[in-house]
Amino acid sequence: MSPIELLDLIAAGETSRVQFKEKIENQDKLISEMIAFSNSKGGILLIGVREKTGQIPGLLPNEIRETSELAGNLASNNIFSPIFIETEVVTIEEADGKKNVLVIEVKEGLNKPHKDKNGTIWIKQGSDKRKLTDNSDILRLFQSGGNLYADEMPVPTTSIADIDREKVNRYLKKIFNRDIKEFGIPYKQLLKNKNILKNDRITLGGLLFFGIEPQHYKPAFCMKAVSFLGNELGGTRYRDSEDILGDIPALFTGGLAFMKRNLKKVQAGQNFNSQGILEISEIALEELLQNALVHRDYFKNAPIRILIFDNRLEIVSPGKLPNNLTVNNIRFGNAVIRNNLLASFCSQIMVYRGLGSGIVRALREQPDIEFINDEDGEQFIVKIPRHFEY
Repeated sequence: MSPIELLDLIAAGETSRVQFKEKIENQDKLISEMIAFSNSKGGILLIGVREKTGQIPGLLPNEIRETSELAGNLASNNIFSPIFIETEVVTIEEADGKKNVLVIEVKEGLNKPHKDKNGTIWIKQGSDKRKLTDNSDILRLFQSGGNLYADEMPVPTTSIADIDREKVNRYLKKIFNRDIKEFGIPYKQLLKNKNILKNDRITLGGLLFFGIEPQHYKPAFCMKAVSFLGNELGGTRYRDSEDILGDIPALFTGGLAFMKRNLKKVQAGQNFNSQGILEISEIALEELLQNALVHRDYFKNAPIRILIFDNRLEIVSPGKLPNNLTVNNIRFGNAVIRNNLLASFCSQIMVYRGLGSGIVRALREQPDIEFINDEDGEQFIVKIPRHFEY
């Protein structure tokens, strides 16, 4: 890091990715700060810079050496699992002489959640940090570290009786061209082999694809659709509203049908007797709706929302983009599969391909799509403008 880059960081103030410390006087505070960075997206500690003011008293050579060694030892021995840091010294020319700042870069953790010796999990919250205590938040952190998948977890109180055997049979016939009896193994063992059943409970993925009534156990995993009069979410007048229930194929079919009946058809150069073309590409709607169903965060107890306004359509998925994905990444076809079991079932039963190509295909059909990764609200929003005049 150059002196100019360092001064720019300091001038911008403390953020969720940058923290100032004049000196390290408390090991536990340094540990919690490094854990919070590693459990989030990583960050930089500037040692020798005053908090709040950003003044640069700097560090003496022996302080730099001692602090660097301390940070390295704590990262390796006092954080579980250990984290990775890099250190460097940047020298700033001040009016009263040269000032040395120790830059500690904390990498995003590879084995989240990282904890201190007491088992406390710290995460960043704005420019501050906080303890993580909520179970659903902890589960999502395990998920982001690749240690836990919501769709592979058994759903409490479910049993084999909640599985629609005919759905399973249709699935097997489509994939293997054989029905249940032709496999020559007990039905229960077959369900276990396909990760539909685990420990005598239905997995979430199994419930959402093969359950008799998925919303009986997971009422929030539905789809809420509203077509508003006007352009405000707080509006009280609407043209159409529906709570869409059922398994994932049913949610997909119902969500698509709702959008198609509430969007307009346009002539688009066709003759007078033609039915017209949907004002928003149907192919794009299919791809975006499937992505919402497959890639949403199922640790968040919230429905997918379809919101149609006079000037736009929105599809709102619970959960921000997983891991290090960004809006720019997904525009170029990059993908991180958050729900492996659902992605597998979708790729075999529906038109979902699971290659990261869905967003690319949607953009090719509908170039004016806007993607918003709302990290504070922990939701992913797709916006498509409507050009039909009411």
